[in-house]
Amino acid sequence: MPGDHLSNEEFFTKLGDLLENNRTKGHGTVFLTQKRLTFDTDFSPPPAAKIADDPLWDTHPQNPLPVVIRASNNKSSSRPGTDREDIAKTKLSTVVQPDQLDSFYGRYADVCKAGMSGLKKRDKKKGKKDKKKKRKGAVGETKG
Repeated sequence: MPGDHLSNEEFFTKLGDLLENNRTKGHGTVFLTQKRLTFDTDFSPPPAAKIADDPLWDTHPQNPLPVVIRASNNKSSSRPGTDREDIAKTKLSTVVQPDQLDSFYGRYADVCKAGMSGLKKRDKKKGKKDKKKKRKGAVGETKG
């Protein structure tokens, strides 16, 4: 499994390409996830007595744990009647060491912001606002 992860620089390059590709196609979803890496060959759980005293023993490890950052696109298959083409599923992942987290997240934020700069703002539905106004007016009105 560790051999499947990209270096941080490769991850940023491919993530930028993935975001740009989705933006130019005009559709698509990019999923970004992160979690701590708990797989460690040296790791052994504490004795049963300590686990009984502290059932959340794994939430405060002795040494800081690295973080796995993943990005993937939503595989899109063309449906009849749509103009979408088949897009291959892309999965990216990298491992960030605890001492590199601050610099990684700074660059990660820059890459994500750059990839999201061309997004269109969602259109708000006007029907809900109109209905609320009508209801408030009808309840508050009095004949005089």
